[in-house]
Amino acid sequence: MSRLNGKIAVVTGGNSGIGLATAIRFAAEGAQVVIVGRRQDELDKALHLIGHEAIAIQGDISNLDDLARIFTQVKADKGRVDVLFANAGLGDFQPIGSITEESFDRTFGINVKGTLFTVQNALPLMPAGSSVILTGSTTGTMGTPAFSVYSATKAALRNFARSWALDLKGTGIRINVLSPGPISTPGLDLALSGTGQKEALIDDMTAQVPLGRIGKPEEVAAAALFLASDESSFMTGSEMFVDGGFAQV
Repeated sequence: MSRLNGKIAVVTGGNSGIGLATAIRFAAEGAQVVIVGRRQDELDKALHLIGHEAIAIQGDISNLDDLARIFTQVKADKGRVDVLFANAGLGDFQPIGSITEESFDRTFGINVKGTLFTVQNALPLMPAGSSVILTGSTTGTMGTPAFSVYSATKAALRNFARSWALDLKGTGIRINVLSPGPISTPGLDLALSGTGQKEALIDDMTAQVPLGRIGKPEEVAAAALFLASDESSFMTGSEMFVDGGFAQV
C-alpha cells in the first residue's frame, strides 16, 4: 500500500463523497494529503477519517483570492504538489425554461471557473511526473433531462483536459479526466432531494446501469489512485469512466 509514497496530493472537495473517499485512499497509499473545502466543520470531520497527518484548508475555489491563499499555504507547508485531484463541483436539477441565472453562475463558477484556476494555481508547484485529475461525469457525453447546465460544465472539463494536455507538452505533467456515473454521494442525494422525486430518479438510474446498481465513492477512488500513480504514466488527455457501463452501452 505505497503507490503514492512520499507524494503530496491536493484534493478539492475533499470533505465528502468521492473527494473524501479518494483522500482516504491516497493517504493509505502513502501520500501526504491536503483537502480543500468550503465548510470548516465538514473539513474537520474529514481529517479525522483520513488521518495520516492530513491537513485541511478552508476556501471557495470559485473565489480567486481564496485560491491564491490556498496554494500559498500549500507551498509553505508542503513545497510542491505531485497530485492534484480537482474534484470540487455541484449542480442543480432544472429543466430548460426553469434555469435560473443564480444556479447557472454558481454551477459554472465552481465547476468550470473554479477548476480552471485551481489547476492554474497548482501548476507552478507541480514537478515533472505530476498528475492532474479532473472530475468529469457521464453527463458530459450524454443527454440528461433537467441537468443541462451541470452537464455542460462537465463537457467543458473534458475539453480542458484535451487542450491542457497540449499546453503542458514537454513539462512531464499529465492531465486526465475521471468520469463517474451514478455514485451514492451526499452531493447526489442533495441534488435529487431537491426534485421531490428522489427515489424514482434513483430507480431510473439504477435500471440504466448494466451492472444493476449505483456505484460507491470508494470505487471511483480506486480509479483516481491509478491516475494519480505512476501506473498511468503513459496517459494524458484521456477520460476514464467509472460508471457501471451507464454511458458505454
